[in-house]
Amino acid sequence: MTPTADVGAPVPTSPGGVRVERVVTSGVFELDGGSWEVENNVWVVGDDAACLVVDAAHDARAILEVVGSRRVVGVVCTHGHNDHVNAVADLVAETGATSWLHPQDRVLWDMSQDAAPGGELTDGQVLTVGDVDLRVLHTPGHAPGACCLYAPALGVVFSGDTLFQGGPGATGRSYSDFPTIIASIRTRLLDLPPETVVLTGHGDPTTIGAEAPHLQEWIDRGH
Repeated sequence: MTPTADVGAPVPTSPGGVRVERVVTSGVFELDGGSWEVENNVWVVGDDAACLVVDAAHDARAILEVVGSRRVVGVVCTHGHNDHVNAVADLVAETGATSWLHPQDRVLWDMSQDAAPGGELTDGQVLTVGDVDLRVLHTPGHAPGACCLYAPALGVVFSGDTLFQGGPGATGRSYSDFPTIIASIRTRLLDLPPETVVLTGHGDPTTIGAEAPHLQEWIDRGH
């Protein structure tokens, strides 16, 4: 794992000092009897006093190194795949923060977690850290309860595994569906401002404007 403050894309700081930092962690994704080595992006959004963690993957210690002495106001899970939630329990135990998951992803969460998440995400819900609001967008397809977080004040959307540089997230495994993820991307993400930076669950950031012209290509290729 590599704790780092480098987001990999230009992201502004809010007037109140809220910024985005990235922690890259390594581990194993497991589903349908298979396992794959993966690197995950963990996003820490906050100012000098408090922060919110998006997708606590693999290594709570690496995440806490970037969090530092700040209060963690929440741990948001964009979906319930084990590689996005397997450090949640340790992070919650260390910080006392509430973990959040869309209820439709409990079927995936329960495959790797013993305790229930602390709160349920709902479409349109607003989570606040410092002077920045993050709006929950329910974007099923990669997983039934997959969600993105849109922070207009920062000009970013945290896309989890819904949208990547080069196309949608994978839909070839249980509880996923390609037409559904295409509908989510078309109706929930591609109508965001084109300059919006897409901070993904794996790999490099992109922008809405860079991805939007390729929608029909993705539909034609089927993934």
